[in-house]
Amino acid sequence: MSDNTLTKADIVERIYEQTSRNRAEVKEQVEDLLGIMKQAVKQDYALLISGFGKFEAYDKKARKGRNPQTEESIILDPRTVCVFRLSRKFRSELNPRE
Repeated sequence: MSDNTLTKADIVERIYEQTSRNRAEVKEQVEDLLGIMKQAVKQDYALLISGFGKFEAYDKKARKGRNPQTEESIILDPRTVCVFRLSRKFRSELNPRE
C-alpha cells in the first residue's frame, strides 16, 4: 500500500489535462458533483454509483462507552455515520483471482 492520496485538487488537475476546459470550470464541476453526492447521502441516506459502490448513512443509537484514560463510563451521543461498500465488480477488479 502506498502513502499517496488522491486529492480533490489532483482530480481537478487530471480532468483539466484530459479536457479543453479551464481549471476554474473543472474545479466548479467537481465541487458541484461532490455537493450533489453529499446532498444525496444527507437526504436519502444512500448514494449508488454503478460499478463503483454505494455510500450509505445510518443512525447509531446512544451507547455506553469508556474513557480509556480515566476508565470512566460515559454515554456516547447518538450520531449518523456513513459507510462505503464496494460493488462486486470493483471488488473483483481490486482482488483478481490468480
